[in-house]
Amino acid sequence: MALKPEPTAPFHSVQYALRVLETVSRHGGGVSDAQIARETGLPVAHLASLLLMLRREGYVEQVSDGAYVIGDSLVLLGSGSTRREALEAKLQETLTELRDSVGAAVYISRYIDGEAKITQFADGPRTPKVHEWVDFRSAAHASAVGKCLLTQLDLDGRRDHLSRHKIARLTSRTITNEKVLFSKLDSQPATVPVLDLQEYAVGTVCAAVPLTAGSAVGCLALSLPIEHAHRLRSAADTLNRRAAPVVLSLAI
Repeated sequence: MALKPEPTAPFHSVQYALRVLETVSRHGGGVSDAQIARETGLPVAHLASLLLMLRREGYVEQVSDGAYVIGDSLVLLGSGSTRREALEAKLQETLTELRDSVGAAVYISRYIDGEAKITQFADGPRTPKVHEWVDFRSAAHASAVGKCLLTQLDLDGRRDHLSRHKIARLTSRTITNEKVLFSKLDSQPATVPVLDLQEYAVGTVCAAVPLTAGSAVGCLALSLPIEHAHRLRSAADTLNRRAAPVVLSLAI
């Protein structure tokens, strides 16, 4: 809906702001100020001061390419499905930035209703995601994601999971002994990323760090092709350092 600016009428400024926020919300991947101006009918000069105010108050954010995306203040105002969609969009933006920062595909995984699930991920032509040749839900014993989630379960929770998803040898490096697996999970330091060195798939290495938001069990992970295995440790350390904003997003 195009609007004609009437700066002498104070309530119109609120109306303009709402139209701008609606436009930014429609473009989950970001939208330029020129596109906002076209869709709202606001001149760029008038729009600039409005966007500055919305950025200052946290309702929109400007990303590296200059595009505008929804901000945390707008997310907090939402409720129900609108809030969930806004939060997912914000989280996706965070994952995309993290993907570019570590140079690897990144994933959010949660343990929901007794299953390990990848809920969001960010990949790209230069950062391909893992080929899911075996259902991730059945491979928690082998993948970095799965092992990181299992470390956050108690003994009964782990046994329950493996009673439903039997341990299977996926590669020559896969741990197939339950006792050995549990021993490794118990000895895993909470502050050190969990690694998968071709245990799930030949040709792929992965790392995961826990995301603890309340009682939820989750993790943040990355994957690299084997030719980039030399970058795994440094990428995993970066992943660990950058986990805090993701935890915050999940806790909102």
